[in-house]
Amino acid sequence: MSLSIDQVYEIAWLARLAIDADKAAAYARDLTGILDFVEEMNAVDTSEVAPMAHPLDQAQRLRPDVVTETDQRELFQSCAPLVEAGLYLVPKVIE
Repeated sequence: MSLSIDQVYEIAWLARLAIDADKAAAYARDLTGILDFVEEMNAVDTSEVAPMAHPLDQAQRLRPDVVTETDQRELFQSCAPLVEAGLYLVPKVIE
């Protein structure tokens, strides 16, 4: 696939990018190379390859789920201007 300079300008317009006229030919060549590489990758048969989220088969290291802070709800609600039934009351912002 070979991109024309007009197609490069169209792509730039869609991406809201400004392209200098003296660099448009280089962009066309580079984008053509990228699209050719994508076509080459799409041609590879990957039907026997299992999908993976990461190239290394490692287990995620997780920290233990332990409570590290004390409950300070009463303290925080005592400082709040309006509280009702354990909830903070705020002015209505949506009509």
